[in-house]
Amino acid sequence: MHPARRILTGITTSGTPHLGNYVGAIRPAIAASRRADAESFYFLADYHALIKCGDPARVQRSTLEIAASWLACGLDPDKVFFYRQSDIPEIPELTWLLTCVTAKGLLNRAHAYKAAVDANIAGGEDADTGVTAGLYMYPVLMAADILIFNAHEVPVGRDQIQHIEMARDIGQRFNHLYGSELFTLPEARIEENVATLPGTDGRKMSKSYDNTIPLWLPAAELRKAILGIVTDSRAPGEPKDPDTSNIFALHQAFATPAQSAAMRAAFAAGIGWGEAKQQLFELIDSELAPLRARYEALIADPAQLEQLLHAGAARARGRSAPFMLRLRHAAGIRRLTDVPARARPAAAATVALPQLKSYRERDGLFYFKLEDTAGAMLLHSRGFDAPREAGQLSAALVEAGDDLVALKRLLLECVPANELAVPIEAVAAALAVLKADKLARAQAKAH
Repeated sequence: MHPARRILTGITTSGTPHLGNYVGAIRPAIAASRRADAESFYFLADYHALIKCGDPARVQRSTLEIAASWLACGLDPDKVFFYRQSDIPEIPELTWLLTCVTAKGLLNRAHAYKAAVDANIAGGEDADTGVTAGLYMYPVLMAADILIFNAHEVPVGRDQIQHIEMARDIGQRFNHLYGSELFTLPEARIEENVATLPGTDGRKMSKSYDNTIPLWLPAAELRKAILGIVTDSRAPGEPKDPDTSNIFALHQAFATPAQSAAMRAAFAAGIGWGEAKQQLFELIDSELAPLRARYEALIADPAQLEQLLHAGAARARGRSAPFMLRLRHAAGIRRLTDVPARARPAAAATVALPQLKSYRERDGLFYFKLEDTAGAMLLHSRGFDAPREAGQLSAALVEAGDDLVALKRLLLECVPANELAVPIEAVAAALAVLKADKLARAQAKAH
């Protein structure tokens, strides 16, 4: 049985993390991921990045940097669902299903699209100049991100509330057409207390203002960046107002209450800006130094990150793949032999599933094979002397599902490593679907 609440957070892979991202998003989200009463989904939104960034190398590099950043800062991929958006094929498939029920008028009201149109009109251009279908359809892709895992909560700032409301509208429309209990309607969890850090020029730290301090600067470069923060002209010995100081605001984001109180007293006593900046550097570096070491080790090993993301995607597809089969069936995308749900009791309805087939060859040995829903071969076993051996191993594979560690061990017993027809993640996703179906049948029988 799954925990009561599912919480989903997406991170667009179009830039390099900075201190503002760390304090305002990464650190609080990782703390929230440790909640025992919830399941947390964190994904790298690389499809979303294509809307904002036309540089393929930047998207790839950003994916690497952001994945390494979240893991270095303490996200535990064994305790949350951590995956790359493009590794979940059910997301773009669901995007199309949702597109077919989404009113154009709803998308016309999206803030980002309206802002682009208004800017064009103000500049004397055609209303849709430079507006891509990707920008226009962004809310539908975001709805698919949320609805494919039936998230209950999506932590957002106030500027993102509209997207959650649109996801609710789209999900509700789909439910109305195809089944009232298909989608959970998500709620926006407003992050009222998220810290907003000032940048080096005093404005909000943002890539748009080119005033950020990158999160993973080496210590010497971090110190140099902090020394370059704009301050007023008050000299050492003159009292300074901490509540209007960029230095104090940054210090407070990393300090304990006692450290913050001590710095406030130092401001009142007239601490010099140079000394205040040095203390700020030492405070920030003391928190980031151990994380920086982990980040540098992760960023130097892209293969490890790729493996972690594939494993995360396999786990996530254990949820999304069987749910997508249910959604396809609801919308009428089914095998011709399936009887429409209204023509028979819902409990008897069937959906296309991967197939695990056992058989005996002319050589007298027993084999099994795993096929996807279209009949394509995913796995073909070696021959076994007895049907019981083949049956026990195939059953163990289903039980392993998307547990890649257990699956790799079992595969060594049934197929040569160089004869696996597809990536292990594809095998894991299919087995996860079979495992979920087996569990659902057992629960239905119990009731």
